[in-house]
Amino acid sequence: MTLSLDHLVWFAHKPEAAIDELKGMGIHAIQGGRHEKWGTYNSLAYFGLSYIEFIGIKNVSIAKKEKHNRLIIHIVEAMSEGNGEGPARIAIRTNHIEELAEKFKKQGLAVFGPFPGERMTQEGEVLKWSLLFPEDPASTLQLPFFIQWEETDDVRYASFKDKGLVGKHIADNLKIESVGIAVRNLDETVNKWARLIDGTPGETYQSKILSASYRELELSESKLIFCTPNGRGIAQDVLTERGETPFLVNFKGAEERKMINKLNGYWGKNIF
Repeated sequence: MTLSLDHLVWFAHKPEAAIDELKGMGIHAIQGGRHEKWGTYNSLAYFGLSYIEFIGIKNVSIAKKEKHNRLIIHIVEAMSEGNGEGPARIAIRTNHIEELAEKFKKQGLAVFGPFPGERMTQEGEVLKWSLLFPEDPASTLQLPFFIQWEETDDVRYASFKDKGLVGKHIADNLKIESVGIAVRNLDETVNKWARLIDGTPGETYQSKILSASYRELELSESKLIFCTPNGRGIAQDVLTERGETPFLVNFKGAEERKMINKLNGYWGKNIF
């Protein structure tokens, strides 16, 4: 079963503000659209089929009534606490969402879905998908959720090219190499996520720039990298300020290693 990084969800009070912020970094982003039945809206930055979604609440009364979509429940809770902006959830793309639902139930997880979702774009087009949320009440880190699009990957990518959604960054081949996730218990967490995606955790390595130990889990064409602080530094700061959460999007490129903090999250090149 092929599992790919579909998108990194990034909570934002004003998703549209990310467009200009990213432009200054050489990253092309666009207005996304509205999730009418959930009371949310977004802006998007595409890197091939993977993308970053900046999502915010447009209609608080509608969002607060949502009972099934765990992402909407999450953003309502996070924003009400005042420190919710920043990277927040991992969405994994699949073509076997029903099979995954049964697997997670057998693993003893709480399972929400699959259920349908849709978004109306700025141009009035309606995009559709299915969502699946496994949950572990014992974990403070939100598990990834899973998405299955109505259209195939080939059809979606061709549509992205026709609409000018890809190849618009200053470095037009920019790809998400990995997403960093701050965790307290490295081995326990990476093994738990490995069971979800039938992955094999990598060895433990050290990152001086993050002051952290880390281990990798591979998806198709990208990685999830779990980081536990081994001293004072970025990983420890993230855990102290935001708890266990995704916190870093890392790109591969010819440029030297670098990292910046913007939009309450970290953006890096060649960090790992």
